[in-house]
Amino acid sequence: MLEAINSVVNAINGVVWGWPMIILLLGTHVFLTLRTGFIQRYTITKGIKLSVTKDPEAEGEVSQFGALATALAATIGTGNIVGVGTAIALGGPGAVLWCWLTGVFGIATKYAESYIAVKYRVKTEDGRMQGGAMYALERGLNMKWLGMLFALFAGLASFGIGCATQVNSIAEVCKTNFNIPPVAVGIVIAVLTAVVIFGGIKSIAGVCEKLVPFMAAFYVIGCIIILGMNYDYILPAIGVICKLAFTPGAAAGGLVGAGITMAIRFGVARGLFSNESGLGSAPIAAAAAQTRNPVRQALVSSTGTFWDTVVVCLMTGLVLVTTIMKNPSINADSVDNGGQLTSLAFGQIPVIGPIILTLGIICFAYSTVLGWAYYGERCIEYVLGKKGLIPYRILYVIVAAIAPIVALDLVWLIADTLNALMAIPNLVAVLLLSNQMVQDTKKYINDLDAKDDTPIPIIKD
Repeated sequence: MLEAINSVVNAINGVVWGWPMIILLLGTHVFLTLRTGFIQRYTITKGIKLSVTKDPEAEGEVSQFGALATALAATIGTGNIVGVGTAIALGGPGAVLWCWLTGVFGIATKYAESYIAVKYRVKTEDGRMQGGAMYALERGLNMKWLGMLFALFAGLASFGIGCATQVNSIAEVCKTNFNIPPVAVGIVIAVLTAVVIFGGIKSIAGVCEKLVPFMAAFYVIGCIIILGMNYDYILPAIGVICKLAFTPGAAAGGLVGAGITMAIRFGVARGLFSNESGLGSAPIAAAAAQTRNPVRQALVSSTGTFWDTVVVCLMTGLVLVTTIMKNPSINADSVDNGGQLTSLAFGQIPVIGPIILTLGIICFAYSTVLGWAYYGERCIEYVLGKKGLIPYRILYVIVAAIAPIVALDLVWLIADTLNALMAIPNLVAVLLLSNQMVQDTKKYINDLDAKDDTPIPIIKD
């Protein structure tokens, strides 16, 4: 019976994450890039500046950076480490370019979906901010039924891709490197998660504000050390990545291109999985931010895709490709295993290399657990009301506790499928509300540094 269910879910997953979905997401990225007049040019200037600028006079539960950190906590995960290695193993080095381009264009979609999350957010009776694709669909398009579907898909997905698979990854790393029993890891993670998530968004954002910069800097420093060791191969690696993104064949260092089709397929897919642009998850955190208008927070949120894919995934890709070029035998031994490929690359740093990678995976995975806990409870509250919060949190903690000792293949497939189903209603909202988004972008974009820019009205729920 279990094998039959697995086969059915696997078949559904192959359809929902097939070429039509990849084309829909990537097409939306390009379309919104053009509609916003290349909003990316403001992301890396005004967006980064705003992300560290407090706006205490505006309504919201957490700072703009706190909302960004919560979103980054959920977004920057094992996909940035192992996922890029898998893309290279299956799609060749050229997949790195397509992963990076997906991030560049995905900035526009992250901007648009965060804009509608803040634009249509509501304030509850107890003063909490609620927002996301479900509220945009309900209040912006009068499509509450579709908002309910989005919230249901996202709430259920949080248990799998946000919790179980992440805790399982932590347990595997701890068992392999420190010989810690998986049961013990599950209990510790469950307790730590309970302490944080029962405190609500302020507690989650508070932890993420401290954890995200640390874990990102720690991992990036490791990448910089390796690139310093492989400096002679950086420019050749960039050339190989660009060449093999469009042509099959062999290149220096034993690298082999899988052809443009495979490079696009796995590069774009890994990029989409990594930055989550278009899925509608990160905007749920953006809606809680202290901000006067949706454009401000949308710019801040769009920097999440910049840091996640344009910076972190690119650095991982360069680390892996330069390592293979410097050590051709690594390619022959590990081309079919993305995780092993990454481990061998970090093994170049004597003694501390494996430690950096191990701690990176643990921090990245745990931060994802926290970020998705917030996404999940906001969605469950939309479907069931406030009475669903405590049961959700209890179940989330239980899942974290048992995740290291259960088989997760089916859980991963189901969660992966739910992610794709989340994207569809989110993209409906983003595309149908794009005219309003363009108007407000033109209105506010040149006055973001002004203190008198017009605040948006907050709807009382």
